[in-house]
Formats: sequence, structure tokens, C-alpha cells
Amino acid sequence: MSQAELRTILTAYARAWEAGDVATMFGLYADDFTLHYGGRNALTGVHRGKPAALKALGDFSQRTRRRLIRIVDIMIGEARGGLLVREAVGPDGAEVERLFVYSAQDGKLDECWAYDAEQALIDRLVGAG
Repeated sequence: MSQAELRTILTAYARAWEAGDVATMFGLYADDFTLHYGGRNALTGVHRGKPAALKALGDFSQRTRRRLIRIVDIMIGEARGGLLVREAVGPDGAEVERLFVYSAQDGKLDECWAYDAEQALIDRLVGAG
């Protein structure tokens, strides 16, 4: 996939996220989309396949009460792209910075790695089980 194609996909994804258009966001995931969560919490690990990834994303959102504040940057490399975002999480709406690194194939996002600047906070919010 070219850098231009990857930029187009990530820009469409970012715009949909900003607009709260989850149908468009999820429509940009390949059927075999794989989500990687780090940390030490109930969602840590690899969630393979679109249904498993969507379930993990839903669980994460429910447990953390995440809310997008803004897309800070869209980054494009040779093989992957990234979205650097600010989100509010938890009952107090603490602001955290998160990096999502994506790979894409055939016009769809096929893999994502989530990196949290405040991993300890995320681990507490998600919980152990």
C-alpha cells in the first residue's frame, strides 16, 4: 500500500472519529482486523478478528469512559501509520495521550497497536477482570 493510500484511509478514519461516526470507523476495519492492547489489565493481549476487536474496543470504552478530545496528528511511514490523540478517561475526565499505530491492506485497516502514555491509569480504569 502506498503512503498516499494509507494517508487517505487514516484521514477518513480520523474524520469519522471526530464526527462520532462509528459506522464509518468500523467499516474501515478489515474482517480479520487485529487489535493489540498493552498493559496489565483485563484487555491486555491480542484481539483477532473484527468481532473480537470490536468487543474489546467496546469493553475498553465502557470501562474507561473514554471520550475523544482531539486528533493531535496523523503520521504516515513506509509500512504503517499512526494517530496521536488526546482522550478524556475515567470519572474525572483525566486527559491522556494515546498513540494508535495501524497497518492497512486492500483499502482497510488490518492491525492496530495501542500505546498509552498513562498506562498505569489505563490499567486501573480497565481493571483486572
